[in-house]
Amino acid sequence: MNTSARKVRDGDINPCIEESDGSQKCLNRNNYDKAMCSFYFQRYKDCRKYWHNIMIQRRRDGIKPDMPTAAEREEMLAALGGKPY
Repeated sequence: MNTSARKVRDGDINPCIEESDGSQKCLNRNNYDKAMCSFYFQRYKDCRKYWHNIMIQRRRDGIKPDMPTAAEREEMLAALGGKPY
């Protein structure tokens, strides 16, 4: 697996693996009919937007790393009572 593919599948780098997998599975189930999977695509977009905003805020606050680790994200989501997207 090349470097960029590993980054996409790394839970510490990509917070939206679950949403990405869901949209891909939907496409596979529905013979790549994108209209059938709009819910999954929107959920993925919302996930990316949410974590991008978190990353930007952490960068502004000088917190390293910019993206919280998988464990930190789990704690943040638990404090919120689940995924806000």
